[in-house]
Order: sequence, then C-alpha cells, then structure tokens
Amino acid sequence: MFGKPSRTGRALQYLALTGYLIFLGFPLIWLLSTAFKPPRELVRLHPTLIPSDPTVQNFVQAFTEQELGRAALNSLQVSLASAVLTVLVAMPASYALARFRSKLGTAALGWVLLSQLFPFVLLIIPIFLVLRQIGLANTHAGLVLIYVVWALPFALWMLQGFVRNIPRELEEAASVDGASRVQVLRRVVFPLLAPGLVATALFSFISAWNEFFFALVLIKTPELATLPVALARFVGIEGTARLGPLAAGSLLATLPSLIFFAFMQRRLSSGSLAGAVKG
Repeated sequence: MFGKPSRTGRALQYLALTGYLIFLGFPLIWLLSTAFKPPRELVRLHPTLIPSDPTVQNFVQAFTEQELGRAALNSLQVSLASAVLTVLVAMPASYALARFRSKLGTAALGWVLLSQLFPFVLLIIPIFLVLRQIGLANTHAGLVLIYVVWALPFALWMLQGFVRNIPRELEEAASVDGASRVQVLRRVVFPLLAPGLVATALFSFISAWNEFFFALVLIKTPELATLPVALARFVGIEGTARLGPLAAGSLLATLPSLIFFAFMQRRLSSGSLAGAVKG
C-alpha cells in the first residue's frame, strides 16, 4: 500500500534522528566537559566545550568531601533490592490480573494507577509516621519498601500487558501434556515474560537510583544517605553550586544506570520463544 521512502525522505529521517540524538546527548557531553574544567574555566563569560586545561581534581574533591563511594554503594544496594522485590511481587500479581479478569480486578488495577497521581508532598508525612511506628524510619529497609510500593503500579500495568500477549494455547497445550499450574508458569509463562521482567527491573532500578525526595526526608544519618542526597550537598545554603565537583559526581552517578541498562537490554528480546520450546 505504501511505497518505499525516497532518498530525500530517508535523508530527512536520518537528519531528524541525528538531531534528536544530539538533543539527548548534549547535556551528557556538557556534563563531561564541566567535570574536567578547573575553577577558572567554570566562571568564564564565554565557556568552551573542550577544557583548555583539563583536571581530575573535581573527581578527587567529589569523593573525599562527600564520601560519594559510600553513597553510591548505598544507592546500589537500595536500587537492586527494590528492583528484585518489585519483580517478585509484580510477576504473580500481573499474571492474576491478566488471566483472571473480573470487575474487582479491573477496579483494583484502576485504583493502583490512580494512586500514582497523588503528589509526594501529600504522602510523605503519613509515610514517615507509619515507618517511624514500625521502626523503619531512617533505614534502607524502609526506603526499599517505599520504592517497591511506588514502582508497583506501573510494573503491574506494564507486566499484565505482556502476560495478555502470551497465547493461552501455549498454557493449555502444556496442561494437556500433563504439566501442573506451577510447571506451566515456570516453563512456559515466565520464560516468555522475560522481556517484560527485564523492562520492569530496569524501570524499578533507575527509579530508585535517581529518587531524591523520599531519601532526603526519610534518611537522616549521613552514612546511610543515597547518591542523589550526597550530590545535593554540593549546593550551598544560598543556592550557589560548586559546579566542578557536582558535575564530576553527577557524571559518575550516571554510569551505574548506563551499565545496568547495557547489561540488561540484551535480554529484552531474548527468551521470546524459549517458553514455547520448553513447553
């Protein structure tokens, strides 16, 4: 019905894609440039992209003054725990929502999505009071609990869409061959659900890694602070930021997310037929 795009159309597509990539990548490139600039270059009236006198002193200050290594380890622990727990909870719940449809399930899913509209400021005080009552305030366990609850609505909505795309005939064929419900889930459904599980884990990890507001309010001990809270300390009381160490710390803070995404994205497309073969 539609013919092949002409050379001009294809060139415009590539041009638009290149412009979009530049738009997305320029802030990271500028962050990289700022991280290696000495203080003199940071206050120039006409800044340059390439530092004329590059230095690693900003990275040294970022690690020695705010203990970014410990903060990064705290963020890594909290983010990994949040991602794993979110996947473990969302996996069976999304299957139930997708396969056992009812008015109650539809209403529950609608309420779960509606809860995402509540502003953080409205929820932070009751959340803090509840965590303090159960002894989880100022702990990583309490922070993980909040992140899991906050990520679950989107995870449920996304995963149940993946489950609905899995043909019921595969499950029925496995049942006819004598597989139990648990075996059907383990050998057929979950392998086919692998791309959705990876996407859910990515979303949960990156959300927890970048989250700032809950960590700022709930964590009071400096040794337990996460990376976004530690980076905020480079901004003074009057709003003046130490751009060099802040850029260096922010650049290092982006690396785990990029590495985690690069490691997991290869598995987004894998496993799409593994369940059918095993079944």
